[in-house]
Amino acid sequence: MAELRFSFGTMGSGKSTLALQINHNLASRGLRGALLTQLDRQLARVSSQLGVSAAAIDVTPETDLFELARNIAVREGSLSFLVCDETQFYLPSQIEQLARVVDSLQADVYAFGLLTDFRGRLFPGSARLLELSDHCQELQVEARCWCGRRATHNARLVDGEQVYEGELMVVDDPERAPEVRYELRCRVHWHQGKGPQMALHLDDDSVPVVESVLPAERS
Repeated sequence: MAELRFSFGTMGSGKSTLALQINHNLASRGLRGALLTQLDRQLARVSSQLGVSAAAIDVTPETDLFELARNIAVREGSLSFLVCDETQFYLPSQIEQLARVVDSLQADVYAFGLLTDFRGRLFPGSARLLELSDHCQELQVEARCWCGRRATHNARLVDGEQVYEGELMVVDDPERAPEVRYELRCRVHWHQGKGPQMALHLDDDSVPVVESVLPAERS
């Protein structure tokens, strides 16, 4: 039976690397499939921070993923799998189309993406994947905050300052103005908005002293 599988993690947890590996392994067995992505830094490619990449179909909000899959099946004679990277950016309706690919075309779908956005909230696409997937798993490669703790949040920095509001789909680009980039942080430093350049005060037990200030409480 075909299945919809969702693997999620923070930046740097190996999502794209695993997507590339699964796509390579399945294709090398002679299975017919396709590699998909959206808003990857290299456009129409899935790229890993390890430096490997592969050509991919670029998904847009207008893409009907079920029709795309069906057309591939007709053209290739069969369809065994789809490997979908950056699925946090897919529309909830597109996640439903992926579920239909599994149920109607009997093709496995491997989805990879972030779980939460820079605001600490579930991406709509990821939320729908959690609701519909046959299997959901967090990747076990633990990325780390600058303080050494396990990173749980993706912080957005605009000109070096962490922000909690703004457009949802913004890819990091050091050449844009204002400069936008992302940094992995633990929950403590995501709440505090503190990066490695800011002093971290410790108590006598060497545990960070934290004022729990939620983004909504900021003025």
